[in-house]
Amino acid sequence: MIEEPKLIRIKRNTPRPTAAQIAALGNVPTGVVNDALWGRGALHKVIKPVDTYGQMGAHAVGAALTVETGPADILALLAALAYIQPGDIVVQSFGAHQGCAAAGDRVSGMMKNCGAVGFVTDGPMRDLAGLREVNLPSWCTGLTPASPFAKGPGTVGFDIQTGGQTVRSGDVIVADLDGVVVIPLDELDAITARCHEILKLETDLDAKVREGLTVPQEIKDLLASEQVAFEV
Repeated sequence: MIEEPKLIRIKRNTPRPTAAQIAALGNVPTGVVNDALWGRGALHKVIKPVDTYGQMGAHAVGAALTVETGPADILALLAALAYIQPGDIVVQSFGAHQGCAAAGDRVSGMMKNCGAVGFVTDGPMRDLAGLREVNLPSWCTGLTPASPFAKGPGTVGFDIQTGGQTVRSGDVIVADLDGVVVIPLDELDAITARCHEILKLETDLDAKVREGLTVPQEIKDLLASEQVAFEV
């Protein structure tokens, strides 16, 4: 006979980024992060700010605390409250279940009280009015009034699959109005440096656009080269 699974499995003492590493990404938009990762790391576009026209999706950066609850269940998410560290972004795999909410305003409020600076799930959320009052930056697949149950099993701190990406506890989450990007912890310093190089290039280009730039010089050079064939 197969032994019944434990209701919750918890992985402790996972590697984490430093506060300085998190701060270095404080002004970096997700598009720049994705570019720095050579097009990797973005969660599926269905995962977006819960309040599209509010401020809850403006920008958040933090270490991932991963939670695997499975479809329609939030027991592991409730257990994860005891393991949130200040500055964490809780990332929940809800099995991409869309039939009920993965969290509501009370769970969001408890996550924020525990020190979380954001929440990401591949399921819907509920209680928008209450979520606005709590004001925990959150990304999900939409809204539904339907409620989940809390039965388990689930995990906290283990690798999860969500939004088409693998997320490990301690990876860095950058999220804004455009969506969510995951930076693997073991690449963090290199990616952060590349982010700031890209930011400088984009800032310079923004200035040129404001000054009236039409066609970038490199495109003019390409069009004047032998790499382009013209036909009548």
